[in-house]
Amino acid sequence: MDLQGPKLRVGSFANGKEVLEEGQQFCFDVDPTQGNRERVHLPHPEIFAAVRPGHHLLVDDGKLRFKVLMVAEGRIVTEVIVKGQISDRKGVSVPDASLSIAALSPKDRADLEFGLSLGVDWVALSFVQRAQDIIETKSIVQGRAGIMAKIEKPQAVDNIVEIIDVVDALMVARGDLGVEMQPEDVPLVQKRLIRLSRDAGKPVVVATQMLESMISTSTPTRAEASDVATAVYDGADAVMLSAESASGSYPVDAVSMMSRIIRRTESDPLQRQLMNAVAAQHTANPTDAIGAAINTVSDVLPLGAAVTYTSSGATALRISRVRPRTPILSLTPNVEVARRLALVWGVNSRVSSDANSIEDIVAIASDAAQAEGLCQSGRPLVVAAGVPFGTPGSTNLMRIVWPSELAPAVELNNASTAQTQECTS
Repeated sequence: MDLQGPKLRVGSFANGKEVLEEGQQFCFDVDPTQGNRERVHLPHPEIFAAVRPGHHLLVDDGKLRFKVLMVAEGRIVTEVIVKGQISDRKGVSVPDASLSIAALSPKDRADLEFGLSLGVDWVALSFVQRAQDIIETKSIVQGRAGIMAKIEKPQAVDNIVEIIDVVDALMVARGDLGVEMQPEDVPLVQKRLIRLSRDAGKPVVVATQMLESMISTSTPTRAEASDVATAVYDGADAVMLSAESASGSYPVDAVSMMSRIIRRTESDPLQRQLMNAVAAQHTANPTDAIGAAINTVSDVLPLGAAVTYTSSGATALRISRVRPRTPILSLTPNVEVARRLALVWGVNSRVSSDANSIEDIVAIASDAAQAEGLCQSGRPLVVAAGVPFGTPGSTNLMRIVWPSELAPAVELNNASTAQTQECTS
């Protein structure tokens, strides 16, 4: 679910709207009366506390831009830099300052509890500025869902290393990010966020305006097709449609087109070369060593799949970050973990019975791979797990399972199967 986040808006105008000209002065103040061509109410004291002369205020998704000239008690005097029409309750953003506002509004908290009661898998947190925003949200969620930080403010980009360290996944929300940053900076930020997320083993989603023209037409522009492909080449776990499927005239066509672009891009040998050229940085832990080994084995042997047995999902995440050539089949006794892993690149996730021995793991892996159609004739599996069993973060075992060992032995729990999204391979 996508939380709305704190909304900053101007008040209303006596005439409903006003036209502001470039170079004129305009005042934002605490006077609750209706505005006019010279002023408007701004009911957000945190903005008055944060802005300084030289900062900018953006109104109506950046359609109007104001430069702060003076900040006095209850007044922000500005100069109109980009002219236009301003009207009732338009949104305000402050790209140059970090605002002391709560990560969750009262509405967000109510919406969050409702979503958690329904069993949502992921919660997208809007307008994140700092790692503390994630920590506060996690204290409420208590592990009932994964937390995805929507990166749509320059302050979040400045604090991105700390945010990635505490969050479960990242979304490059290019719409709002493009309002508060220069357009030429957004592609660079997108590539950096994808790279940092991949290094950390955190899923990353690229979103907003990917196939924008398909809101009203049945085919995308060639630039949009290239945009989707670029996100795949860069190593994104997922690409997301917004208005194209939510309110557009061709939602099915948009989904089909995005899938076609993804599949075609992932079939390009250059995509594999790029993934190898920008390999994720390894850390000194056994799971990363296992992931690197699986990647090497997949380059040497024609594997049917890399099978991970995980209670928390961490093993699948760490193996996915190295982008092995083979599909990843993640087995877990936890249905919530299985569903969350559907977001992760290359991962098919399936709920299975518990394993108590190496023999159990091999048997379960064999059954699951055959059920998923991953046991191609003559192809071995590589299995990763941890001993002692059931201990999160204990991955320390890799075993190649040869075709002669692939025989059904343990009945799988068929209560739930979580398949990967179209962006995975």
